Amino acid sequence: MEYRWDVQSTADPDAVQRIAEEIHVPQSIAAILVNRGIDTFEKAKTYFRPALDLLYDPFSMDGMDQAVSRILHAHRTREKILVFGDYDVDGTNGSALLYLFLKSLNLEVLPHIPDRINEGYGLSRTGIDRGKQFGATLMIAVDCGITAIDEVEYAATLGLDTIICDHHEPTGRQPSAHAVLDPLKPGSTYPFKGLCGCGVAFKLVQAVCRQLSDAHPPEQYLDLVALATCADIVPLVDENRTLTKFGLELINSNPRPGIRAVIEHAGLTPGHINTGHIVFMIAPRINAAGRLGDAMRAVNLLTCADDVEAAALAQVLEEENRNRRRIDENTFLEAQAIVEDSLARGSPEFNGAIVLHQEHWHPGVIGIVASRLVEKYYRPTIMMTTVDGIAKGSARSVEGFDLYQALKRCENKLIQFGGHKYAAGLAVAVDHVDEFREAFNAVVQELLAEDQRTPVLKIDSNVTLGELTPRFARILNQFAPFGARNPRPVFLAKNVDVAGVPRIVGKGHLRFKVRDGPITFDAIGFDLGHLIDRVPAGRKNLHIVFSLDEREWKRPSGGISGSGGEREKVLQLKVKDLK
Repeated sequence: MEYRWDVQSTADPDAVQRIAEEIHVPQSIAAILVNRGIDTFEKAKTYFRPALDLLYDPFSMDGMDQAVSRILHAHRTREKILVFGDYDVDGTNGSALLYLFLKSLNLEVLPHIPDRINEGYGLSRTGIDRGKQFGATLMIAVDCGITAIDEVEYAATLGLDTIICDHHEPTGRQPSAHAVLDPLKPGSTYPFKGLCGCGVAFKLVQAVCRQLSDAHPPEQYLDLVALATCADIVPLVDENRTLTKFGLELINSNPRPGIRAVIEHAGLTPGHINTGHIVFMIAPRINAAGRLGDAMRAVNLLTCADDVEAAALAQVLEEENRNRRRIDENTFLEAQAIVEDSLARGSPEFNGAIVLHQEHWHPGVIGIVASRLVEKYYRPTIMMTTVDGIAKGSARSVEGFDLYQALKRCENKLIQFGGHKYAAGLAVAVDHVDEFREAFNAVVQELLAEDQRTPVLKIDSNVTLGELTPRFARILNQFAPFGARNPRPVFLAKNVDVAGVPRIVGKGHLRFKVRDGPITFDAIGFDLGHLIDRVPAGRKNLHIVFSLDEREWKRPSGGISGSGGEREKVLQLKVKDLK
């Protein structure tokens, strides 16, 4: 797939000059900061030195007073509480956080995660009934609930008050809950709109702790918040960046038993965990519990205090993740074959979007496969399977296209839907799938701008290889933690020469050297082996897009024995594209 290169222009040259001088960084780095909204000394200080005391007041979130008051009443009267979460990493981590906190207040707590197939997404009567049998009089929903109007009313008939900790888009009327905490709800004045569900739950815990002098400090749960924030791909800016930074410090310095066990199964080492490790290695293992079975296993893992129990639970999730990957691959190959056949026939069926439905597909993997199809074909994609006679599915979008609004334009064809700009869930009557596909395609064709039909490679700045010094790299490392809206900076170096003989290494990776005058760098292009013809030995005037990476290697020993040798970090270019 060819990319459209988009080099960011400098929004405010005067601000760039000022920031470069005030914080003593190169102009190219100052330009990146300004383009990311960090255009004053104070903002730069907060960005490079985030602090927990700079987090927003939790009571500035609409509904927080009512929520805290209700929990304090439950604390005084020793009520039993049902914690109802979603089955993904955000929901299970949020449930684990609330369970551990409420248990620390000596309250009886029942966590419940719905069964993906039998209960579906969000609050369910099955879970509410289970809470009633437990004796709960208060239900706290985390990462779900903002659209659960009927279920909240049903809980009220059973004597359960509801507090909602959600971050999804509200759809019309709000549930008649005791308190609704959602930064996206109409009229919310909370300064930051990007929290995940677990993040909203953390703000609730933070607020309760402020009112209870004997409560444990809420910062002890930031490891769970960091996992959820990274896994849910919410913007890693502002408050999320602070929460994640300190959460990563906990994960790396003193991981709780369940997290340590997952880290070990992933072949990682505490002390070096970053956001990429969470997204690609840790989160899939936690998610596997709910994709193929009972997601309560993830909550049990995250809340257990025993290393032996944690190791056993992590082993179960490891096996589930292997099964998930096998089912994922088979489903992807089936879906790909359908799309390729349609494209080969010249059918207009998938011109705007890809909408697929097969009744035998596993509901636990269709969201992952939809994301993979977006990567391959770069079109908004919906994957559906049949559950209880209804086509239920997951939708994923491309950069800049508002999937939620597109679905809203087709809501007369849907039984229900909900989600975000880039990801959503939906349900369609099986005999209306073709009709929905046609309607959704028409909306996408109308709303999808021409420049959204080609993947964009966003480039932060032009640089020369001579600028890429160890100090330059150290400053860039302080941009971490990296994630959505705070990605690792990407650079464009023009007119470099290929040095030596490029080769393909591993499973299709391109390794070569580039030179600009006397400066030479190693370069690696993961999965770019197919571009080797673009970099023949001696090629001049090559343009490369890359991020700056550090590679660790062991310096050979100069001794006679040949033993020893110090480990050394060297800079290399992680190439994303080249022309």
